[in-house]
Amino acid sequence: MSVATTGRRPATADGRGRLVPRVTPGILLVLLALSGPYLAAHPLDKPVTAPFAPPGDGAPLGGDQLGRDVLSRLLHGGAALIGSALLVAAVVTLLAALIGCFAVLHPVVGRAVERTADVFILLPPVLGIMLIALAWPGGGRWAVISAATVLGIPYAVRVVAGAAAPLATAGYVEAALARGESVTYTATRELLPNLRGTVLALFGLRFVEAVYVISMAGFLQIGPQPPAADWALMIRENAPGILLNPWAVVAPSLTIALLAISVNLAATSLAPRSARKAVTTP
Repeated sequence: MSVATTGRRPATADGRGRLVPRVTPGILLVLLALSGPYLAAHPLDKPVTAPFAPPGDGAPLGGDQLGRDVLSRLLHGGAALIGSALLVAAVVTLLAALIGCFAVLHPVVGRAVERTADVFILLPPVLGIMLIALAWPGGGRWAVISAATVLGIPYAVRVVAGAAAPLATAGYVEAALARGESVTYTATRELLPNLRGTVLALFGLRFVEAVYVISMAGFLQIGPQPPAADWALMIRENAPGILLNPWAVVAPSLTIALLAISVNLAATSLAPRSARKAVTTP
């Protein structure tokens, strides 16, 4: 199997030195969120203060609308969000990689995929989430995951197809087809290995997009329901008391923003510059 030159420079000590501080925050934040339930001082549904009490002993970030410890609920609320976003990003990236590679090898299929993707890209995320939630009333978090997956695939397919199109006319791809290799073999063994950078950058951006979509659904109370410790749900529940205890709203908002920024920074740092441009260019 021939592999096209990616144009990446060899890794150097200086390059690794710049990479570590960009990747470390995202890894630490994800690990903290996943281990949060074991670090929480109080159960997520146990009142320990007065409603919207300011920060004090036993509640470093104060209480929420029912007097529950904001910090404990914050530590409990990250694992489900990160797990859901990782699942969405993995499924979207995998399907987009396969569909995009098949599309460039089959022009007829490629045109059909492009037209379908163009239609779904125009669907507003909020409308898509509400349609799937209405069609699946008891779906809860799985309904939101399904909505985020469906909404993320069209754009991701266009990105992969755009990156794979120049490679589809490369000599090693034409040689594989000429010697009778199947489209499946050519797509998975010839095209995909040369799209590692694009797929990695795409995975990071799809994770960030999934975090935003799932958080938006939680804010609209589509998916997780009280008393679940969901960061977006915490923002909506505690918004009426923001003047009494701002941390009940500010803390989950900052956590969502830091998660998205740190993971996006890590993913784009690991991907080649050409892949970053291909993924972020409309």
